[in-house]
Amino acid sequence: MNESDVRERLAEVRDPDLDDDIVSLGLVNDVEVDEADGTVTVSLALGAPFSPNESAVADDVRGALADTGLDVELSASIPDDLSTDEQVLPGVQNVIAVASGKGGVGKSTVAVNLAAGLSELGARVGLFDADVYGPNVPRMVSAEQRPETDGETIVPPERFGVKLMSMDFLTGEDDPVIWRGPMVHKIITQLVEDVEWGELDYLVMDLPPGTGDTQLTILQTLPLTGAVIVTTPQDVALDDATKGLRMFGKHDTNVLGIAENMAGFRCPDCGGFHEIFGSGGGKALAQEHELPFLGGIPLDPSVRTGGDDGDPVVLAEGETADAFKLIVENVANNAGVVRRRGVSEGR
Repeated sequence: MNESDVRERLAEVRDPDLDDDIVSLGLVNDVEVDEADGTVTVSLALGAPFSPNESAVADDVRGALADTGLDVELSASIPDDLSTDEQVLPGVQNVIAVASGKGGVGKSTVAVNLAAGLSELGARVGLFDADVYGPNVPRMVSAEQRPETDGETIVPPERFGVKLMSMDFLTGEDDPVIWRGPMVHKIITQLVEDVEWGELDYLVMDLPPGTGDTQLTILQTLPLTGAVIVTTPQDVALDDATKGLRMFGKHDTNVLGIAENMAGFRCPDCGGFHEIFGSGGGKALAQEHELPFLGGIPLDPSVRTGGDDGDPVVLAEGETADAFKLIVENVANNAGVVRRRGVSEGR
């Protein structure tokens, strides 16, 4: 068994999203066969850790080599053309922005549950509350610990296995942030560069609503894997969500999909399902723009209590938790598609 034999077997493994085999797509970085040790080491260009589809590809690779009599050792990495010194966040594999066109649609709720859900899968996760004017993340995860600093770098606290940074940590309780654009740019840049994020699989960024200075700073300075757009089914929210889509489009940023919050209410007394804010608006928006629909989240009191009490509902059990878990998996899968497609097209 040599490298050519291994690659021939790997050519039988198909990528579930890119509709070709992993060898033809250029997703096999390297193959090393050591018959003396009885091992075969395969490096795969997989960029979204704990993505269900990428995990399935890894399982299929093991299956393709199962009868060789060799121990299979897998690793995953996507080569970066930039040196470590040139990278803005060298230890972070994926930066995912969570955005909305307007406030009040549950954007921070989705960001918190996305981060907590990814961590629950086993990923190394950071959550950056970039909503400088209305930071809510520390309350939503009940973060009592504050960041520590040696005067040069900031060590973020952790909750639910997620490293946290928020403007709320840097201001007094109930103090408003009254800044012009240049100050927003400066603090966002400083928090990104001076925080010791370490090695992360995902950095989730909760953006403020709208299309203002914070969004522009992040789009111009950070290597975003993609964005998640949060909306409710009603037309007013959809109109503003469309503006958010166009903002990311103008900056050539991938949109990983659209999540629809408050997608109906199930009455606990009668069992009836009531579409209070309309029906299917987020899914229709996704179809109109040929984007993935990540899933719908029901209007559930447990989401509100989870946010107020600092217990992300994605970590619980039930219909609403399952809705968030589906969105988590879809976001991870779509981030993987973006990364693998980039490798394949850049060959």
